[in-house]
Amino acid sequence: MILNMLEAGEGPPLVLLHGLFGAARNLGVLSRGLSSTFRVLAFDQRNHGESPHDQAMDYAIMAADVAETLARLGVRRARFCGHSMGGKTAMMLALTAPELVERLVVMDIAPVTYDHDYSDMVAAMRAVPLSPALTRGEADKAMAATVKEAPLQAFLLNNLVMGETPHWRIGLEEISANMGHLFRWDDPLGSHPYAGPTLFLCGANSDYVTPSAEPEILQRFPQARIERVQGASHWLHAEKPAEVIAALRDFLI
Repeated sequence: MILNMLEAGEGPPLVLLHGLFGAARNLGVLSRGLSSTFRVLAFDQRNHGESPHDQAMDYAIMAADVAETLARLGVRRARFCGHSMGGKTAMMLALTAPELVERLVVMDIAPVTYDHDYSDMVAAMRAVPLSPALTRGEADKAMAATVKEAPLQAFLLNNLVMGETPHWRIGLEEISANMGHLFRWDDPLGSHPYAGPTLFLCGANSDYVTPSAEPEILQRFPQARIERVQGASHWLHAEKPAEVIAALRDFLI
């Protein structure tokens, strides 16, 4: 699958991969902060943003999408930075096609299976009445019945396209059907550890990368550094953009 892309800047290619329910444009703060040094290629992963929808969705497939899109662009090797779901896609690519990955940054996710349950978010989006008369206020109210945090409501509603025929930009049904795959981690068959430079950049207040996950990281990425951004949770790039951009710039250059 050829993925939709937002491009900015000139220099060595840097691929940005967003998290679940996100899109390339959600990483705009990183793109703006790094495009003075890099050719930033921010991808919409399948079933997200403006990329195509498809029933198949796991990390091997999503990594293959990235490789196919890079081949179409004529990019033979790049630096990669992925957040959450995007971090798992980037890890999978590094393990299955290490020749494509010059340096790897994984933001606040580990190569482990999580027991998270996002069914409430799916239910909240399904609860929005997609009628021609729908207003943003009505969408907010419908979602607030399930999702109480205003920033999370706004994040999810970024995927809602208003107008005469309101619809979800994301492949909501496809994502929902594959939620189990997205929270799992399965090592690719016959893979070897990725030996390239790797940074796991985590939120100090996040529980996504616990000390128990560190041996799992080092087993697959033996050159990995694990750093934590103070005062940040899972959304570290939104909460501490200056600190995250500085860390990325220091590692990627």
